[in-house]
Amino acid sequence: MRVQAAAVTWGDRGARVNSISPGIILTPLARDEMSGPGAEGYREMIETSAAGRVGTADEVASAAAFLLGPDAGFITGTDLLMDGGVIAALRAGR
Repeated sequence: MRVQAAAVTWGDRGARVNSISPGIILTPLARDEMSGPGAEGYREMIETSAAGRVGTADEVASAAAFLLGPDAGFITGTDLLMDGGVIAALRAGR
């Protein structure tokens, strides 16, 4: 909602504003968390997600490059949910 609201103000300035909300992205911190006390919860989210895997930093970078580039010139006020379908799975009752 914040990005949508900010899009109007920034649009008046000739700029676009978007955000990316990543899910579980394979990083050193994620590796630590997936081997710690919350590991079972992470495994469940991954297994029940539509993608069935974690994301990579390169995938997030590619999405950011697209949103920042000219091919996304008409996209503003959008939050890109990059979670491999975890939220979709939760909403579907998995």
